[in-house]
Amino acid sequence: MNKLHAVLLLASVLIISSCSRRSVGNVGTTAKKELKIESIDFEYFHGKARMVLRDANKEREVKANIRVRKDSVIWMTFSVIGVQGGKALINKDSITIVSNVDKEYYVFDYNELSKKFNFPINYDVIQASLLGNPIIKRSEEDVVDEMSSMYLLRQKTGTVDVVNFVNAASLKVEKIELKESDSNNTLNINYSNFQPVGDKLFPYNGTISLFYKAASGLLNTTIIFEYNKAEVGDRELRFPFNIPKKYDRR
Repeated sequence: MNKLHAVLLLASVLIISSCSRRSVGNVGTTAKKELKIESIDFEYFHGKARMVLRDANKEREVKANIRVRKDSVIWMTFSVIGVQGGKALINKDSITIVSNVDKEYYVFDYNELSKKFNFPINYDVIQASLLGNPIIKRSEEDVVDEMSSMYLLRQKTGTVDVVNFVNAASLKVEKIELKESDSNNTLNINYSNFQPVGDKLFPYNGTISLFYKAASGLLNTTIIFEYNKAEVGDRELRFPFNIPKKYDRR
């Protein structure tokens, strides 16, 4: 795993197409306040998923074991054919990725990632995107459009425009589109296969597509995830994490 793959992987999972439906009107201030999106709430989350990372050069499939302590830490291990290939620890201050294959590790801070992608990336954004929750807090400036079976919640943060596609029946976010106006970098997240986890619906399937301008041209990285297990509860989970001394920092 080189540094570019590490950044793209986390910025996408992390942290995350156009819609042809016709808007049939704008919801007023009262309706805007009444649009309460259903979010997964928990103390601890544990999930297992198949993930596919695809770019212009190659495709890599891994199995991921994911644990989350709410608003505190996200822990992941990645394996290929039963062999652990790497792990990641995401907390409020930084992101650390360890590659057991290359015997090296990377440490990123959120300011570095935010500047690279011209989007405010922090722990809260990553946690929300993993769970299918809204990634930006509501504000009075938000605009809500009503369609036949969907609400469009339009938000703006800095130079980034965000559109949330919210199912009118379940009130779950089914798609998020982000576009940075200066660079035209885009991040599209699609959620599907919603099943009950706890007392809320959780997206067992998702696709994250990142279109990002680099010196070599326009990069496109796609991450597909399929959960086969997802649980929430208050039973305390462990988050073991260490970096062997012989590993090099990149």
